[in-house]
Amino acid sequence: MKKDRIIIIDGNSLINRAFYALPPLMTKEGHHTNAIYGFITMLFKVIEEYQPQYIGVAFDKKAPTFRHKEFKEYKAGRKKMPPELGEQMEPLKEVLDALRIYRIEIEGFEADDLIGTLAKYCEAKGFESLIVTGDKDALQLASQDTKILITKKGISNLEIYDDKKVLEDFEVTPLQFIDLKGLMGDKSDNIPGVPGVGEKTAVKLIKEFGSVENLIQNTQQISAAKLREKIEDNREQAILSKRLATIVTNVPVAMEIEELKVEEFDRDRLLELFKKYEFNSLINKIIGNEKRENQGEGKEQEQNANLCIVTISHKEAFEEMMKEIKKEKTMVLKSITEEKNIVKNKVIGLAIAVGEKNQYYIDFSDYKDENELIGLVKKLLEDDTIEKVSHDIKKELLHFYPYGIEIKNIVFDTMIGEYLIDPSKSSYSIKELAVQYLGENLLDEEDLRGTGKNKLEIEAIPREKLQTYLCQQVRIINKLTKTLDEKIKELQLLELYYEIELPLAEVLASMEFKGIQVDKHMLEDLKIEFKEKIDNLTEEIYRLAESTFNINSPKQLGEILFDKLQLPPIKKTKTGYSTNVEVLEKLYDKHDIIPKILEYRQVTKIKTTYIDGLLNIMNPITGRIHSNFNQTVTTTGRISSTEPNLQNIPIKLELGRQLRKVFGAQQDYQLIDADYSQIELRVLAHISEDKNLLESFVKDQDVHTRTASEIFQVPMEEVTSAMRSSAKAVNFGIVYGISDFGLAENLNISRYKAKQYIESYLEKYASVQKYMEETVKIAKEKGYVLTLLNRRRYLPEITSRNFNIRSFGERVAMNTPIQGSAADIIKIAMVKVYKRLKEGNFQANLILQVHDELIVECPNYELETVSTIVKECMEQAMDLKVPLKVDLAYGPTWYDAK
Repeated sequence: MKKDRIIIIDGNSLINRAFYALPPLMTKEGHHTNAIYGFITMLFKVIEEYQPQYIGVAFDKKAPTFRHKEFKEYKAGRKKMPPELGEQMEPLKEVLDALRIYRIEIEGFEADDLIGTLAKYCEAKGFESLIVTGDKDALQLASQDTKILITKKGISNLEIYDDKKVLEDFEVTPLQFIDLKGLMGDKSDNIPGVPGVGEKTAVKLIKEFGSVENLIQNTQQISAAKLREKIEDNREQAILSKRLATIVTNVPVAMEIEELKVEEFDRDRLLELFKKYEFNSLINKIIGNEKRENQGEGKEQEQNANLCIVTISHKEAFEEMMKEIKKEKTMVLKSITEEKNIVKNKVIGLAIAVGEKNQYYIDFSDYKDENELIGLVKKLLEDDTIEKVSHDIKKELLHFYPYGIEIKNIVFDTMIGEYLIDPSKSSYSIKELAVQYLGENLLDEEDLRGTGKNKLEIEAIPREKLQTYLCQQVRIINKLTKTLDEKIKELQLLELYYEIELPLAEVLASMEFKGIQVDKHMLEDLKIEFKEKIDNLTEEIYRLAESTFNINSPKQLGEILFDKLQLPPIKKTKTGYSTNVEVLEKLYDKHDIIPKILEYRQVTKIKTTYIDGLLNIMNPITGRIHSNFNQTVTTTGRISSTEPNLQNIPIKLELGRQLRKVFGAQQDYQLIDADYSQIELRVLAHISEDKNLLESFVKDQDVHTRTASEIFQVPMEEVTSAMRSSAKAVNFGIVYGISDFGLAENLNISRYKAKQYIESYLEKYASVQKYMEETVKIAKEKGYVLTLLNRRRYLPEITSRNFNIRSFGERVAMNTPIQGSAADIIKIAMVKVYKRLKEGNFQANLILQVHDELIVECPNYELETVSTIVKECMEQAMDLKVPLKVDLAYGPTWYDAK
């Protein structure tokens, strides 16, 4: 007969392990959660693997135990629990209560004693007991029926010990494990043991004498005089140490074993807590398990039970759907394509939700007359009397552009909505939002396509599965829209959402679809040129090193620089010498090899990332690069780009600037490059209302020269270029909350001098300092900061007790309103430029945005008019207390336009 199984968890041990094993995690409200998350993850893993019938968690109480009363120094000197961990204890217990897992804690006894008592009680009842802990003291409880699961590698692995395994690994029985502690002591618990007796000696003595008691009664049999003397001098201490190390197995506790029986958790309470602590993956797990259990019982409670799908395969059915949509005046859409080429993509399926119950599905391959279908879809999507809702509308626009279809009257995008509500998330997928807001678990792309070698092409997915996948999505988007819209109103984000972010999705879709022209022949020539340059640098480096080695290997490079060439090591890592760029720059003048290595790295990076990279992603149909512009990635509101990341071209290097020559305009066109001048400093002037900073911009002075004049106390006409450079570093450093250490590193000056520069700046620009102090204060009170348009960034780090984390939060608090407002301004400009060009039927197109810079591809005959439009739209994007200034130029390539 199979034995009942109980899992007994050492609560304090496991939460400690989780806290130190996982990186800091915080909710946007500033709750620390890494220990809770790690604990629950491990708990779920153990339950899943061992399927217990009974479960309990034991915790220590704060009150002193009998051990403290017997030996005042017991656990003395142990580090206090970090506040970031302490604050997670009660929330963890709340979660355990919601899981309906029994908690055991009694004053005067440690969790170990409760675990030992429970284990022996269950052993006597014929149970199999599994004790989960990170504390090897529990090994004394091991037996044939009681196994100890010791956490290894943080909390990811468990090592299982029964009595045989203890004997095999430690050469003593579980009970003799206590005798070992009596002799060798335990530093972590401040158990003294016998001074000078280590583990090897203790094991040898216990194997020979069997126990501490037998040993001290037979010390004459110890041949080593010094050891004999140590034992004899510390007899009482050895007995005391053994007693302190002994886990009590008969704690007088009234408890019914049935109270520990595994039962259904409080689903609603648990989901509420997991939402509070932002444990979306754990919510997913619960819902996923429920889904599998329901399927196993044949109950089929999947979301497709909520789907009422009508398949559209002919014109009459489509027109019936159109009547329904026109009646409701709104529709939710989600499509899927072959994903083969942005300008020649084929839609495979389109799902549409109308009202709360109806979902329609159009299988493009199943519809008999494709041209007829495209005409009907065009009529539907371009009908501006029908409101369109989706999730990631940019993708939907791109799906239909190849058909010459433009989706009109877009009124909501759930992805962008959630991004504004919480910009710190790593994922805004429909699946994540369904879990978070609705407690539903949807099919995701992995369910749909599989992973790895078995990953299916979209076309190979069974049509029924594809239909369910898309119809689930539109149903969920429909349910989410009202909730997110209310949240956007509550957070006062209406203007930012409806006037900037939502229309921006169309701007970005257009930019991606148009792409930017690159000169393939120039790239191929550069590839050869850079290859030769890399080969020459490699030979030069080998010559200077008097050795050949892998220049790209930090380990080998470190050995050459610091062992062979005897350069002073600046920094060491776990794997050896650090050879990062900061280290090499500090060694720049120490050896001729260093400049060569830095140049080698720069040239190699440009070649692999941009020259080879651009050649690989050039569109074979258009010959252009179609970068992805990401609207929901950065916490500051900035747009980012990938494939390629055009924002990271190293333009401070001449090689990087030269690379801009490959980006050009088509024949008879020019690239207009319009760049905001010092936009972040202008925003700072507006927000801080600093009179000196305001005056500088209103008078159109060179702000860095003016700052240099203020800091160095010289007339503006006497400011040198070196002074201006230092002032520029201070100006931009202040915006990013730079420290004296950071400024000293940037300018290669002493910290003392850097501190003087900052203090002098803040003295002259007193309102800037006031702004910084007030912003940090508000962030600490509210837990977030806002941009001029109420874009919100949560700052849980700002209340951290860890100095470095808190300092980071303070810097971000100072910078976000500035950088975020600058991001808002350029987004407004993009929407304005796009709208003006579209409404005026211009041939010019906005094709690129990089930092504070917009690039428009414009036919020669429109240059003057479009240049004026771009400049106006950018300079009038937002009404600040200082003018927004734009530097504009044009040329046949991006390089020429700069």
